[in-house]
Amino acid sequence: MYRHLLVPIDGTELSIQVVGNAVGLARAVGARVTFFHAVADHAGSLRGDLEILRVTSADDYNYAATGKTRELLSKAEAAARALGVPCESMWAVNDRPAQAIVAAARDRGCDLIFMASHGHRGKLGMALASETLTVLMNAGLPVLVSATGEPEPPARAIAVIRDEHRSLAAVLHAWTQLLADARAGNTSAHPVPMRAIIHYLRNFPVKLHHPKEEKYLFPVLRARTSAVDAELDELERQHERDRGLVAELASRVEALAAGHDDATRVAATRDLEQAVARYADFHWEHMGREEAVILPAAQQHLTAGDWESINAAFSQDPDIRLGGETDLEYHHLIARIVTLAGDRDA
Repeated sequence: MYRHLLVPIDGTELSIQVVGNAVGLARAVGARVTFFHAVADHAGSLRGDLEILRVTSADDYNYAATGKTRELLSKAEAAARALGVPCESMWAVNDRPAQAIVAAARDRGCDLIFMASHGHRGKLGMALASETLTVLMNAGLPVLVSATGEPEPPARAIAVIRDEHRSLAAVLHAWTQLLADARAGNTSAHPVPMRAIIHYLRNFPVKLHHPKEEKYLFPVLRARTSAVDAELDELERQHERDRGLVAELASRVEALAAGHDDATRVAATRDLEQAVARYADFHWEHMGREEAVILPAAQQHLTAGDWESINAAFSQDPDIRLGGETDLEYHHLIARIVTLAGDRDA
């Protein structure tokens, strides 16, 4: 039986499905997963879009160059960790995705490549569409092609919810890693990334994700069935509690920043680490309740018309302003947070 899967991903809805399917297979057979992302080589084109971004917007440039890759891989790892599947990730700069996929599988000693049959958006998605056959012919090991098509409205809406859960999980994992590293080095955490994480929690899960569920998903589900009313009541209570927990975490971060000496800041860091551990446990339970109970109930009871409306609400124009910041700015923030944790050993 297969023991090590290589799973190529890009930034499309298709990859969200593929990650879920691959992690499910790995869990069933007791395998581990390496997620892989191929990045186009922009270095040879000084007049390309990336070079324009480098000159005009440092944040956009950093995100396009490496931040997006970090974010995609961190979210994939979050999906694996949620099911207890051992995982790692890697990426490579290569304009030939098929070649890069085969090389990565061989480099990591994988015994199965689990990939999508095609992509729908983005350069890498198009490349995977044209090069799947190349991987099949040149891999020299089994290739399982996940025959997933354009997602139906229920799948698209659920993919958005799960992707937002994975974003939060990746940030929480990065936060716990940064604090664990500070404890291991008997040092204090730096307040700047701690404040960035608080900013993300206040403005994305608390102000955007939870209200979106309460406005567009929960009422429709209540109208179709009473079977999960108790679960929905509890989730709404947890949404309210989340606001208080984030406020408590923010006060602990400010206590860390206000520390007048090293000993005080180290003690504040340990207090913060314990509070973050409790907060992470709270969210693992919360997200597990949604994904194991509410989403399956929604799939069972909601109509096609319900899903069309929910999907339209959950797939807002990414340029729309949410609390004064764009969706892209949130992606920048997530990428910076997970990059800090990813670079902690550098």
